[in-house]
Amino acid sequence: MSNAIETIDLTKQFNGLTAVDKLNISVEQGEVFSLLGPNGAGKTTTISMLCTILKPTLGTAKVNGYDIVKQAKQVRKSIGIVFQDPSIDDRLTGRENLRMHADLYGVPPGEQKARIDRVLKLVELEARADDILRTYSGGMRRRLEIARGLIHYPKVLFLDEPTIGLDPQTREHIWAYIRELRQAHEVTMVLTTHYMEEADMLSDRVGIIDYGKIVALDTPARLKETLEGDVVTVKAGEAEKLSAILASDMGLQNMRISGDNLELKVPKGKTLLPKILEVATRNSIIVEAVSVREPTLEDVFLHYTGREIRAEGSGELHGMAAIKRRAIK
Repeated sequence: MSNAIETIDLTKQFNGLTAVDKLNISVEQGEVFSLLGPNGAGKTTTISMLCTILKPTLGTAKVNGYDIVKQAKQVRKSIGIVFQDPSIDDRLTGRENLRMHADLYGVPPGEQKARIDRVLKLVELEARADDILRTYSGGMRRRLEIARGLIHYPKVLFLDEPTIGLDPQTREHIWAYIRELRQAHEVTMVLTTHYMEEADMLSDRVGIIDYGKIVALDTPARLKETLEGDVVTVKAGEAEKLSAILASDMGLQNMRISGDNLELKVPKGKTLLPKILEVATRNSIIVEAVSVREPTLEDVFLHYTGREIRAEGSGELHGMAAIKRRAIK
């Protein structure tokens, strides 16, 4: 299977700051690829270069076989983008927004009605197609943006935080649309998200980027397997004291404290838990609650970056629309 996206030493610098550092990744045709990273890690800058919103400082990439620098126009024609920030005209109806986008992308007039009807049905907005966007809910606007990104039959669809700020039920609907698109149209998708369960559920592969470099890349299942153990969480009023005792008495090292919670990554967590409780009792440490679970993608992210997914970054602008505003100044 050929690659829909391939980067070659892709690099972007801003005033001496390297936001993306010699990035080399490939995304296969029909794949759903998630790019995860703390704010400022380089993911938005990477997506913006692939969409030709920003030009790389060094290196290049190919999208659908087109060079993002030398063949930017062809790249734009072959991709769809769903921005994190709203980018639709709320003074028009849903149908008018789609028609305007179809005109901009050169969809033949004779095909526009059929395509618009098809994407409206896909996102379940047929009944509201002729209503002004100002009457739409946030979830409906998001669905319309996805429909707009598909109107010209793109080979690659970039989704920048497609469900941010939406309620859980609407998010599940968006996930369902994404899965249906992938199955029905074999659209290659590149997703950025702060929701780890979203990346875990939707992605064929996940790339974790930090300080402009890919620090881990594999399927969600294999990434979780790299942690080789369970996550034990102990809630205790003296979490720091318990951590120090477990390190000295049991030789445990991979521990993290968050408030009253002590989190340990250990092999065979269920077997080790009684010993941890015994140590706590022997040292008069009151344990309020305990839990044992398998590693999640969030644990993988913390392991490789040492930061929460929403940790503040080092200056990368938030969202592709913001980077677009900077690029055209």
